[in-house]
Amino acid sequence: MSRWLQMLGVVIRLELAQRVRSVAWYVLLVIVAIVVGGVIVVLFLSLQGFQRDLGGAIFAMTIFLVMLVTSLVTPALSGSAINGDRDAGTLASTQVTQVTGTQLVLGKVVGSWIASLGFLAVCAPFMLGSAMLGGLRLEAVLVALPILVLEIGFVSAIGVGLSGMIRKPVLSTVVTYLVVAFFSVGTLIGFGVGTLAFQQEETRDEITWDFDDRTGNSTCIATGNTYETTVPRPDRVWLMLAANPYVIMADAIPPQLDANGYPDDIFGQIGLGVRMVQEPPRAESCADYGDDGSWQDPVEGIYERTAPSWFVGLGIHVLLAGAAVWGAIAAVRAPAKTLAAGSRIA
Repeated sequence: MSRWLQMLGVVIRLELAQRVRSVAWYVLLVIVAIVVGGVIVVLFLSLQGFQRDLGGAIFAMTIFLVMLVTSLVTPALSGSAINGDRDAGTLASTQVTQVTGTQLVLGKVVGSWIASLGFLAVCAPFMLGSAMLGGLRLEAVLVALPILVLEIGFVSAIGVGLSGMIRKPVLSTVVTYLVVAFFSVGTLIGFGVGTLAFQQEETRDEITWDFDDRTGNSTCIATGNTYETTVPRPDRVWLMLAANPYVIMADAIPPQLDANGYPDDIFGQIGLGVRMVQEPPRAESCADYGDDGSWQDPVEGIYERTAPSWFVGLGIHVLLAGAAVWGAIAAVRAPAKTLAAGSRIA
């Protein structure tokens, strides 16, 4: 086992050495630091005096920015990790050594993963700065950072896996970007389209409100009439939202409720929205409201009735990354039984 890990370490070191020698990697680090720093400074100046927990808001923005940046940069680092070596004529020389296909692919995944984590490292000072501003919860940090690291690893595994299964470096990089775009943006579009596609007609009881000028309270009154309405069914397509990396991040962080019983940060607000769409629509009635007209279903009840979507989404990502890595291992296994037309063998 130690020999196997030693050979894996050799591949990782070679991959990292190739990345570190590249001037472009350092240029990207500087650009990311400047862009993220500029956005954070603008956010800090804009929220002063308006946001009580300024540190928590800046930390959330930093996490989402790092996730966005790494999702844009990591495909470029990993999308041609294997087929790029094949085109350069260096893959065959590695395959004839004691390095197995599994060690080769896993080494490139880990190497790309570590290189991409450099963008998280350059943003660490902004996270430390947000902690000094106050309002930052320790549990948010302890959950957000591991989730972010795992999501960067997911993109790295997808990129390396596709680079092993697809012969052309440009094509594998483009497909990696498309996969990232699908999970980041396509899931939102698919959720919206699916919600509209699964609409249904329902008959509901009509209610009205009587406002008391003296007390300022509203009283719900059932009119006895009914009406027809079209109801969307997001509960049938909520799994698409669960696969979104930003939703995974938000829902994984334990919510902190304010005095009114609602999440007081952006993580909790996104997480609550995702939990709410899991529930099928129900007919509104006066029983749902108190004597003062306030909604009686507490947020805690929603969390108790619904499933943690971050766990589902993270499971989808792990399965997909594993499938991509397995496909790449099968593609680089030597000796190969068959080769595609035009494949380079040395």
